[in-house]
Amino acid sequence: MMDKNLIQSTSSWPFVEIRKLLKDRNEIIKKKNKITFQTGYGPSGLPHIGTFGEVARTTMMINALNHIEKINHELIAFSDDMDGLRKVPDNIPNDQVLKDNLGKPLTDIPDPFKKYNSFGEHNNEMLKKFLNKFNFKFIFKSSTENYKTGVFNDSLLRVLEKYEDVMNIILPTLRQERRKTYCPFLPICPETGKVLEISLLEMDKKTGEVVFDNNGKKIETSILNGKCKLQWKVDWAMRWFTFDVDFEMYGKDLTESAILSNKICKTLGKNPPHGFAYELFLDEKGEKISKSKGNGISIEQWLRYASPESLSLYMYPNPKRAKKLYAEVVPKTVDEYLTCIEKYSSQKDKDQILNPVWHVHNGKPPSEKIVMPFSMLLNLVGSSNADNKEILWKFINRFHKEIKPKDYPILDGLTEYAINYFKDKVEPNKKFKKPSASEKKALDNLVIKLSEIKQNLKPEEIQTIVYATGKENGYEENLRDWFKLIYEVVFGEENGPRMGYFVSFFGLKETIELMKDKISNN
Repeated sequence: MMDKNLIQSTSSWPFVEIRKLLKDRNEIIKKKNKITFQTGYGPSGLPHIGTFGEVARTTMMINALNHIEKINHELIAFSDDMDGLRKVPDNIPNDQVLKDNLGKPLTDIPDPFKKYNSFGEHNNEMLKKFLNKFNFKFIFKSSTENYKTGVFNDSLLRVLEKYEDVMNIILPTLRQERRKTYCPFLPICPETGKVLEISLLEMDKKTGEVVFDNNGKKIETSILNGKCKLQWKVDWAMRWFTFDVDFEMYGKDLTESAILSNKICKTLGKNPPHGFAYELFLDEKGEKISKSKGNGISIEQWLRYASPESLSLYMYPNPKRAKKLYAEVVPKTVDEYLTCIEKYSSQKDKDQILNPVWHVHNGKPPSEKIVMPFSMLLNLVGSSNADNKEILWKFINRFHKEIKPKDYPILDGLTEYAINYFKDKVEPNKKFKKPSASEKKALDNLVIKLSEIKQNLKPEEIQTIVYATGKENGYEENLRDWFKLIYEVVFGEENGPRMGYFVSFFGLKETIELMKDKISNN
């Protein structure tokens, strides 16, 4: 059991934020005897890792809560699937069906993937499927379902009752032209099925009956039972109001919207939830990751190249700092995960709780001994031309004869990930350097030195020989250039493994043959 003083004093951000939440909404939580967490998803495009990040980080906070206080809680994963489709995402097949249905609610548009009843349902199922892979405990809620079944009816009438107050909050933030036609209620056109942004002419606050001006043609409808939906800032506040939400995190780009939704929630009669604004995820160009663009790295790609746990670890550190998220980030993250696992068992409690793997595994990280980094496995794949993990295990067992895949599940999983990543991301981008005469001489000298050493030399001792050879061949002042030369000629990359360990795993004879081949053929 973790020390209570440590829990109350740790600077680990999930604990910090939970302590803030409990203090901020103490009376409300006590009255409800429950904490409601919420995450939002806009299913206009396929789910991406940014969406997962909200759920993962919120779950880390829930895990922290369970160590502070035993209290009922729930996590709502809410989908804005009644939103009208504004534009066609770039990464969607059969996109003509989307082009033909622009403006309609996502759940009223046929599924271009032809798997589900609608485009919205397809993307919802993709999200749920992914979140379930991580064993997240969540309650999925659909905007369409909650509108059409009347769950929101009382709240919608409350918005209508407070119509003028809501308008006074929103209108000052709009351009003059937009103010003329703005209405928090968006009717679903009975003729076209599209979500309309048109001005309100009449309203009955008791019955919810309203009249809109659709380019000179009156539309008489109700705000209830899915015949209208709310503009999203008002919708966000209404959702908090309806579900008594206590906490929701959101991207930093939504901070101004959150401020407005907070005011609207107060106007409706409830305190807004405790918020947490995280920084954005960026692609390799430094641009914001977008569902519609499909840039960055997809959920499916990450899970092809690395474990779910590594992705969770990526989400933990510094959530208020922008992070680049693309395929080349994966190997580094995997090695960070392995390093954290390796450190954990020897750390004191106060350091363990700051270790990301504590939060990834809810205080119970695996105790598996880390045999080698992921970067080493990638080099082994390339050097051995391994296309299955059995071949890789043969090389691993050269250095660690006693270990077996069933006893090392993390390492066993990494072998498969390494093969996938190498084939997709490393091999197509390899550029082998043709060494100059002096560089060739230095590398030939290294081959000679390796040929003279004993078979049972330790990796550290082999590494020392590689260092010494570099110094003897003009690289004494800059050994970094020496290793860069080896990596570029032998591996076709600027960076590579510690050579002593690589030789031990790959085999002395095999390394010598590999180097001879690359030196002479490049």
